[in-house]
Amino acid sequence: MDSLLDQSSLFLQQLVNGITLGGVYALIAVGYTMVYGVIQLINFAHGEIYMLGAFLAYTMVTLLGLPFFAAFILTILICACFGVILDVIAYRPLRNAPRLAALITAIGMSIFLQNLALMIWGSQIKSYPREILPKIFYQTAWSLGEATLSWLQVFILVVTVVSMAILHLIIHRTRIGTAMRAVSLDKTTSALMGIKVNRVISFTFAIGSAMGGMAGILVGLYYNAIFPTMGYIAGIKAFAAAVLGGIGSVPGAMLGGGVLGIAEVIGAGYLSSEYRDGISYAVMIAVILFKPSGLIGRQIGEKA
Repeated sequence: MDSLLDQSSLFLQQLVNGITLGGVYALIAVGYTMVYGVIQLINFAHGEIYMLGAFLAYTMVTLLGLPFFAAFILTILICACFGVILDVIAYRPLRNAPRLAALITAIGMSIFLQNLALMIWGSQIKSYPREILPKIFYQTAWSLGEATLSWLQVFILVVTVVSMAILHLIIHRTRIGTAMRAVSLDKTTSALMGIKVNRVISFTFAIGSAMGGMAGILVGLYYNAIFPTMGYIAGIKAFAAAVLGGIGSVPGAMLGGGVLGIAEVIGAGYLSSEYRDGISYAVMIAVILFKPSGLIGRQIGEKA
């Protein structure tokens, strides 16, 4: 009986951890899928925006002495601005170029930002000082047997849900959201109808980058470790989540992030932690092979 309870508690704990991690993956995956949905570009530099978000917040709370929540909001705004700058400098000049040119540029920007972070912050792993963070983060919010839910996990889940709700309202209840959906369907016709296409695309980059930077802070808090190459692995996993849900679909990115996070954590808990990264790649490969459009993505036929 005790063994059964222990197994139930272990599964419940892994499920809680998986949902928390899945929420973070969803935040990053939304950035990928929004940009792809509007301009059909896989922004491989998006993982580095996530990394910069973690380091910017770390710098603000350690060197500048800002309160955590002030640094959290300021970092999100800076990452949004950085996303716009990235679009203007790296992608806008290639708007009418072949897709391969933009893809190579995205990879180049990813490598550049990694090395820039190495020059600024060094290669050693850093962590947020516990004494300058809200103490409630490390207290238990809920427990059942051996399974616990910390207030930090609650904070991550609340931020994820609220961010997704705000994004949904922006896309479906605002003029800029209507413009984003129009541009995703046909940029030329949208321009003829008076929509400023470049402005809409830059706004898309801003929203995606803001959510990516937010995810970087949350992961830095959750794992208490940040490093310049953290964006590469997280970016690949978030891309896998976007593919799993259906690339170009915002609800798909949310679903894919949740499913991938749960699968990764449960796989690591019941098999081995050495397999956690491999699970992400295996899920992405399986989806590409058996359901290329993703779980809730639309299969789009070729135009004659």
